[in-house]
Amino acid sequence: MDLSNFTTLQNLESAFGGESMANRKYLFFAAVARKLGFSELAKLFKETADQETEHAFAHFELLHPELVVKDVTLLNEEEKKAIISRCLSLAIAGETYEYTTMYPEFAAAAAKDRDDPAVAEFLKQAQESQDHANIFQTAAHRFGLLKFIENYHADRYTEALEILNGAEPTTKIINEDPHTQKWICRQCSMIYDPVVGDPDSGIAPGTPFNNIPDDWNCPICGASKKTFKPLD
Repeated sequence: MDLSNFTTLQNLESAFGGESMANRKYLFFAAVARKLGFSELAKLFKETADQETEHAFAHFELLHPELVVKDVTLLNEEEKKAIISRCLSLAIAGETYEYTTMYPEFAAAAAKDRDDPAVAEFLKQAQESQDHANIFQTAAHRFGLLKFIENYHADRYTEALEILNGAEPTTKIINEDPHTQKWICRQCSMIYDPVVGDPDSGIAPGTPFNNIPDDWNCPICGASKKTFKPLD
């Protein structure tokens, strides 16, 4: 559908929000009914909540058609990674908005109203949203690193197959320039590129491997710096 129509876009977002809210509300009602001994009503609330979820999913698919997977067998690995990367990006954006803008503003308004319990709850939720955003950010970072690892593995297998079929092994040399020399983790094959650095770990782009602090760890497997070797 055409999402350039601003009114339709807003309506879809509102509908998604409404159906999502209804889902959580009915699940809450189901829990209350179950505690009070109304098992049939609890079942009714739960069934309706599941139906509201399907409605919300239908709206969200229209908002984000790039995430719709109709036949996973038709997707290659790069396409799969692109979809899940988009999911992580949306998750990071949502949680970041919550802890940087939404909850701080709510807390400020509650403080103005002198509603201390509300202030405490909003600040707690802001911290949890920040924690979630950090987790998603770490996942996205690792996911990006894994792309290069799999590429490295594919190259090695390709070379092995060529040699098996009679090709001559290529002579490998180590780059002598520390500003471009890549290093590889012997435990998980994570590749450190000094041009890129490791910003999420506080290592700025352009940092040669030897200049990395000794307490730095592999962002994939957690191995120590000494586990790495020059990539030839």
